[in-house]
Amino acid sequence: MQEVNHRAPGSGAGSPWGVSEKETETDPGPAAKQKWTHACPRASPGVGWPGCASIPVPPGPWQDCAEAHQAGHSQSGVYELQLGRLQVSAWCEQQLEGGGWTVIQRRQDGSVNFFTTWQHYKVGFGRPDGEYWLGLEPVHQLTSRGDHELLVLLEDWGGRGARAHYDSFSLEPESDHYRLRLGQYHGDAGDSLSWHNDKPFSTVDRDRDSYSGRSNCALYQRGGWWYHACAHSNLNGVWHRGGHYRNRYQDGVYWAEFRGGAYSLKKAAMLIRPARP
Repeated sequence: MQEVNHRAPGSGAGSPWGVSEKETETDPGPAAKQKWTHACPRASPGVGWPGCASIPVPPGPWQDCAEAHQAGHSQSGVYELQLGRLQVSAWCEQQLEGGGWTVIQRRQDGSVNFFTTWQHYKVGFGRPDGEYWLGLEPVHQLTSRGDHELLVLLEDWGGRGARAHYDSFSLEPESDHYRLRLGQYHGDAGDSLSWHNDKPFSTVDRDRDSYSGRSNCALYQRGGWWYHACAHSNLNGVWHRGGHYRNRYQDGVYWAEFRGGAYSLKKAAMLIRPARP
C-alpha cells in the first residue's frame, strides 16, 4: 500500500488560516510520515480558513471529509483519508455551508514553494494545516467516485473576499495528464477558471500547455496549473507580498477577474465535496 502523508506542523496554536509562517517549512517535497491531527472548535473565527489550538479529531481513515461529517464529526481540522491505495492527510472544512469540504489547495503566507515538479504535484506537498497542495492523484481518486462541486475562496491584501463556485469538478487520470473537467460557474469573484476547462495539467518539467514550441507557461508563471495559452488564473504562482507586483511575466497568485493578473492575492483556497441534489 502506498501511503502519502503531509508534513507534520510545529507545536502550538495557529492563526485562523493555519500555523504561522515561522513554523512552516519551505521544502515542497513529499511530506514526512509523522501524522498530526487537530481541529477548530465550532465557534472558531475565519470560517473556511484553517488553524486553531490542537484538538484531537477522529483519525479515520475516512473516504472523504463528507463521510466524516455525515458520521457526526463537525470539527474542522486535519483528517486521514483513504483514497484507493493512497492514505493522505487533508484539511476538512466542516462548518462552511454545511461542511463536508475537502481542502485541496491553500495559499496564505508564502511559506511553501509551489514552483516544483510533476511528481510533487502528483503526490502532494506542504502541510494540510497551512499552505499545501493535496495532490493530483488524490484529487483524481476523490472526484472519480462521483460528481463533485468546487469552491474557490479568495482574499486580497485589503481583506476583501470573493468566491467562485463550480457545480461540477473532476480530474481525469494521469494517463490524460489530470485534465480538468469543470461545470457551470456561480459567484462574485468572476469566472477565471472556465477558460482552463478541458486542459491538461502542466508543470515546469511536464509542458502540456496550448503553446507550441519551447514556450512553457509553468516556467514563466512559476507554478503548476491547467494552462491554456497561458492563463486567466494561477493560484499556484509566486506569493508576492503586498498585492501589486512588477515582473516580466504574470507569475503571482492571481485570479484575473478578481483584482487582475498583476495582483498577487494574499489568500486562496480550493475546496471540493460531493455534489448535493
